[in-house]
Amino acid sequence: MKIRILIALTGAFIISMTSCKNNASEKVKTENVQMAAQRDAKTKNLSIMTFSKTDHDFGTINEGDIVEHEFTFTNTGKAPLLIINAKGSCGCTVPEWTKEPIAPGASGALLVAFNSNGKPNMQTKQITITTNTEKGKEILKIKAMVTPKTKINR
Repeated sequence: MKIRILIALTGAFIISMTSCKNNASEKVKTENVQMAAQRDAKTKNLSIMTFSKTDHDFGTINEGDIVEHEFTFTNTGKAPLLIINAKGSCGCTVPEWTKEPIAPGASGALLVAFNSNGKPNMQTKQITITTNTEKGKEILKIKAMVTPKTKINR
């Protein structure tokens, strides 16, 4: 009886340790995009994400301010541009982007919000965009000098 219980527990442990912890749909999308990029690279039908600028300086802001900047881009390539994901280097930087494919010659935007609460002094953040361009990833940068909140002494 003890052996059967031990075997059952061991089997359950092995299954739980080897089961997939990632969202499979995200994995499939990334693989499809990579395959499409490779296919398009062979035929020179690439999407190219051309930004008006890739970095933004908010200047001096007060701690607790939430500031936003819209990065604009154009698909200067020959294939529809797909943005699969955009992620900030920390939770204080939140990007929003166009979810639909951007046709060759068309423009799009990526809005980046930076929450400076708890982030005093010079802050530099990075936004990584996963796309179907030849590189597969594009990088944007933001920075701000955050004036710390004044502390009240009692």
